Amino acid sequence: MFDRVLVANRGEIAVRILRTLRRLGVSSVAVYSDADAHAQHVMLADTAVRLGPAPARESYLDIDRVIAAALASGAQAIHPGYGFLSENPGFARACQEAGLVFIGPGPEVIEAMGDKIAAKQAAIAAGVPVVPGRHDPSMDDDAVIAAVDEIGRPALLKPAAGGGGKGMRVIRDGDDVAAAIASARRESLAAFGDDRLLVERFVDAPRHIEVQVLADSYGTVLHLGERECTLQRRHQKVIEEAPSALLDQATRAELCASAVRLARSVGYVNAGTVEYVVPSARPREFAFLEMNTRLQVEHPVTEEVTGLDLVEQQLRIAAGEPLGLRQEDIVLRGHAVEARVYAEDPQRGYLPTGGEVKLWLPAAGARVDSGVATGDRVTSHYDPMLAKVIVHAPTRDEAITGLQRALRETVCLGVTTNIDDLADLLDDERVRRGDMDTSLLDGRMPREVEPSAEAIAGASIALTPIARDSLWQAGDSWRLGGPAEQRWDVGRHDVALAVGADGLSVTVDGKEIAFGSIDAAEFDGDRLWLHADGRHHALEARRPRDRRLARATDARLAGHWVARSPMPGAVIAVAVAVGDVVEEGTPLAVVEAMKMEHTVRAPGRGTVTAVSTSPGTRVPLDAVLVEVQLGEVS
Repeated sequence: MFDRVLVANRGEIAVRILRTLRRLGVSSVAVYSDADAHAQHVMLADTAVRLGPAPARESYLDIDRVIAAALASGAQAIHPGYGFLSENPGFARACQEAGLVFIGPGPEVIEAMGDKIAAKQAAIAAGVPVVPGRHDPSMDDDAVIAAVDEIGRPALLKPAAGGGGKGMRVIRDGDDVAAAIASARRESLAAFGDDRLLVERFVDAPRHIEVQVLADSYGTVLHLGERECTLQRRHQKVIEEAPSALLDQATRAELCASAVRLARSVGYVNAGTVEYVVPSARPREFAFLEMNTRLQVEHPVTEEVTGLDLVEQQLRIAAGEPLGLRQEDIVLRGHAVEARVYAEDPQRGYLPTGGEVKLWLPAAGARVDSGVATGDRVTSHYDPMLAKVIVHAPTRDEAITGLQRALRETVCLGVTTNIDDLADLLDDERVRRGDMDTSLLDGRMPREVEPSAEAIAGASIALTPIARDSLWQAGDSWRLGGPAEQRWDVGRHDVALAVGADGLSVTVDGKEIAFGSIDAAEFDGDRLWLHADGRHHALEARRPRDRRLARATDARLAGHWVARSPMPGAVIAVAVAVGDVVEEGTPLAVVEAMKMEHTVRAPGRGTVTAVSTSPGTRVPLDAVLVEVQLGEVS
C-alpha cells in the first residue's frame, strides 16, 4: 500500500476518498483553489497544497500544477476522483512520466474508452450491442447536420469526450440543429477541453442501467452487479439504486457478463463502469452507451449492497495487489438508494444557486457523503452537487421509505437546494413501483408549499437581533417605555414583532400566533430561512419602509423589460447591441454556471435600449444583463 496519496479533486468525492485513506492509515494530500481554501476536503487532509485561482482551468484542471503539488508533497500516487482530470489520458500519462501512480486505468485505455467514438468501436469488436449512430470523430458542423438527417429524429448529440450529461442535446422535430451544435460544442469544450461530437439515435422511454467492474493486473475481471440510474434531469442522474428493479436474473447475468467481456477485451485495470440503454418493454435488447474509466458518483449504492469499499479496492489494485476475490464471492444483499443533493432551485427550473451555508445538519441513520459544512460558501465555479444521501435496507420499498425520511431530516439553510424536491419525487407511484424511464422527470413541476403561520412565528425569533439592534434606524413607530413593535414583510405575510420585558410576541397577518415547532431558522439580512415539518423555506424578509423604497427604485415605464441573470455565474456570450430589434425568443445573452449554460431570451418584439454586461463578466443572481423596450418598432 502507498504511504502518501494526493487527491486531485474537491467537494464530497475528495472527502469520501480522504476518509478511506485515513481508515487505511495512508497519509493524504489535498489540493485546492482560492475558492476552496477553507473547504472540508482541505480541513480533512493531512497536507494541503494551493493550486491557483478559483477557475478550474487555472487550478483543478491544470495538469502541471497538480503534478507539481504531488511531487512537492512527496505523494506516491494520485487519485483523480471523478470529473476534472479523472478521464484525461494526458493526465494519466503525465503521472507516469513523473514517476507517480495514477489510481485508475492506463492512459491508452482511458483514451480508447473515454472517447465515446472509440468506445463504440471497442464494444462492437467485443460483441456488445450498441446504439445506432454516426461515430466519426472528424465530423464538422455540416457533417453532424447530415448525420442527424440520416439517423432521423429524435437524435442525440453527445460529446466524444467526457460524460455526466454535459454537452448533450436532444434534437427533435422543429429544433434548430445548428444552434444545438454550437451550444453542445461550447459546453463540451468548457467541460472537457474537447468539442468533438457524435450523433446517435435517441431511444424513447429508455432505462439507464450500468455495471460496476473491477479488474486487477493479473487478469481477474469481476462485476459487482448493476445500478439503475434512470431518474435523470437534463441527462444528469438524480436518484440511483442497486440492484435494478427491472431486470430478471437471466437478463442481469447476460448484461453483467457483457460488461466483463468488454473490460477484459480492452485490457482494463482498476474500477470502471459500463453503461447501457435498456428498453423498458424489452430489457434483453440492451445496448452499450459508454464506459466510464473512473469511480462513479453513484458508487455508494454498490458499496452498500456488496459490503466492499471501492476506493480501497482502487488503491490496492493500483498498488499492485491482486483482487483476492472470485465472482462467486460477490453477493448482493438488500437494496440501496442514493439521492444527489444539488445547489439548485426547483422553482427556477432547477438552475444552479449559491451562497453561504448558514446551517448544514445531515440526517442521522443514513450514509451522507458530503463536501459542505456550516459556514462554507457555495460558488458558481464548480459542479453544484453538495452531498449524496444513501440508505440501505432489506427491500427496495424499505430503502426508498428510509431515503425519503432521511431527506426530510436533512437541513441546509442559506443555499437553495433540491432536497425537498427529491423527497417529493419519492412519493411518485411510478418511482415506488419501479415503472419509470429517463423521461419521467420531463415536465414534472416541483411542489411549492408555504410554511404555516405557526412556523413563521416560530422562525421569527431569528429576526429579533435585528429588531433589538436597529430601533433607531428602523423607520417604524415605537413608544418610550413600552414594547417596540416592528413590522416585517416575510414572504407574502405581514409579521409584527413586539420585543418587550415579557419576551417576544408575534402577529402574522393581523393575528397573534403561538410559536410553532421548527427544526431551525436563520436570517441573512435578506431572507428568513427555516426548516419545519420536513421542508425548507426561504422567505424574503424586509421592513415596509425597505419595500416601499425598492418599489420606487424598480419603477419602470410601461413596456420596459429587463433581462436578469437566472443564476450566479459567468456571461459567456452577448448576442445583441443597443438599437437591435429583437423578436420573441431572440437570444440576448448566455450565462454559464457549474458547467450549465442558460440562454436568456426576449419575451417579445422590441428594441434593445441597454446592454449592461459583456462576455467574461461574472454576475450574481438577478443581475441586469440587457434592457428592452417592448412594443411597436419603428
